[in-house]
Amino acid sequence: MMYISTITAFVIIFIITFLGTMFLDIIFRYLGKRGYLGNLYPNVRGGIPRSIGLIPFLVLSFYFLPGFNSLVLIIGIFAFFDDIVGRHKIPNLDIEWGQLSRGIGMLILIIAGVYMGLGWSSIFIALLVQPINISDMQPGSTCMVAIIMGILTIICMLIVATAPIDEIPAIYSPLVLILVCIAYSPLDFAGKIMLGEVGNHSIAVALGISFYLIGGFWWLISLSVVTVCLTAFVRRNTLKLFLNQKLKIRNPTFGDYFMDVLTGGGLGDLFRRIILKHKQYTITNPILILLGFRRLLYNPYAPNNDRFESNHKSPKVRLQKF
Repeated sequence: MMYISTITAFVIIFIITFLGTMFLDIIFRYLGKRGYLGNLYPNVRGGIPRSIGLIPFLVLSFYFLPGFNSLVLIIGIFAFFDDIVGRHKIPNLDIEWGQLSRGIGMLILIIAGVYMGLGWSSIFIALLVQPINISDMQPGSTCMVAIIMGILTIICMLIVATAPIDEIPAIYSPLVLILVCIAYSPLDFAGKIMLGEVGNHSIAVALGISFYLIGGFWWLISLSVVTVCLTAFVRRNTLKLFLNQKLKIRNPTFGDYFMDVLTGGGLGDLFRRIILKHKQYTITNPILILLGFRRLLYNPYAPNNDRFESNHKSPKVRLQKF
């Protein structure tokens, strides 16, 4: 009887996500073309609804594993505020409202996770938001990464015979995530809609929780690294253009792609500003270049970072402060 009800829940989850995504796309397009949505309807390819990830967020908040779904709810609420306010900066502070909201959401998520008994794992579940957020810069890539990693999670759970959680089979959580992503993805792969922060953050937390449920902290860490590698591979072509044209990192390596996924975006740049301040270093050692240190140490706050170029054939390490 339990398995029949579970299958019924899966069918309902798929239908709600699929139809809800289509419906919200229509509503957002109607309102967006009339100028009512602001940041939720950016002028990309003539206008694309942003934050259609509201549907995956709501479905995961209701149907994800009981108890853990509250973590998805927390991050999704703050991420949606990030989507709404966009890149507007706080007066007298060099930080955006969206970054502040996202940071508060991650902090509350960590506190809630610790309270639930996740310990240090709650920090790394929150940090998984970074690579999944980066993956969302290419149509369909977040869903692709989540589906592949969800399947890998199920395989790992079956191999180690993960015990049920509150009498619910452990594979329930990654299965729900996979179904949500499959049902949402058709318009996303076509480049017609965007998950937005609310969508990719919710998927990231659900994915991190699924990793943790396999067997704890080290499973979370291991599969998080695999997720970063997979995201870097999926986005390798766009990342190559970005690193070459925007950051002037010539002949980027897979290490550069990995570091961009792991440390790119607003959160990584904030740490670079704190640690590097206005310094910019040039890396010329081939081993460090292979490992992605050019991207890791790229400082967008350096006054002359347009000069940040390095020849990967140079045989030594040279740290040059600009």
